[in-house]
Amino acid sequence: MVADGKWRQPGDAAPAFRLPAINRDGMISLDDYRGRCPVLVGLFRGLHCPFCRRQIVQLGTTQEKLKALGVEMVVIVNTPVARARLYFGYRPARVALAADPDATTHQAFGVPALDFVEDESAARLPFRLTMRQFQSVLINPTGEMPSPRNGFEANTVLNEKDGFQLNEVDQKIVAAHGTQLAGHFLIDRQGIVRWAEVEAAGGAADIGKWPTEEAILSAARALPG
Repeated sequence: MVADGKWRQPGDAAPAFRLPAINRDGMISLDDYRGRCPVLVGLFRGLHCPFCRRQIVQLGTTQEKLKALGVEMVVIVNTPVARARLYFGYRPARVALAADPDATTHQAFGVPALDFVEDESAARLPFRLTMRQFQSVLINPTGEMPSPRNGFEANTVLNEKDGFQLNEVDQKIVAAHGTQLAGHFLIDRQGIVRWAEVEAAGGAADIGKWPTEEAILSAARALPG
């Protein structure tokens, strides 16, 4: 975690990581890109999160446009590698994937998790809030549900829509890291963060909302040469 509690900001050095690859053999590390090309790092919750699964699919399209700008991409999923390989074996992704079941990379980048507190006086929005506050916020970021739901209900509705059933491995990830948020970090070839977006930085109403493709491409175009 960054010392001041904030996620890595533009100008900060990106933390090193080395993780097992999901959709190829071997490991994936930040050093694979250092000195060679910029890289967009996406940090997501586990497979239990339908919003994350959808963004990973979308990033497959964005990746082709980033490559034209000389930028690579790696997506890190908070799921054990065996479970992730099983899922993506049936639903192949067009991006390089790495598994981080302990969310160590999320923590190293300073991406927060929601912290639920009992007493509203202890709440510090946007990330520390009561369960009542969280459940009072209704979301429908993909527009797929008939009506907005709170975050827990939205997960259930979309997983049922997808026919996705959480197994024991997924349940353990939810228990350990269910409130982990996601983040996108654009890192230059020297390993410096040049652009960052963290989920729900504006509040719980932004759960499951991601930077647009154009925002990502604009950041890539603005990279120093």
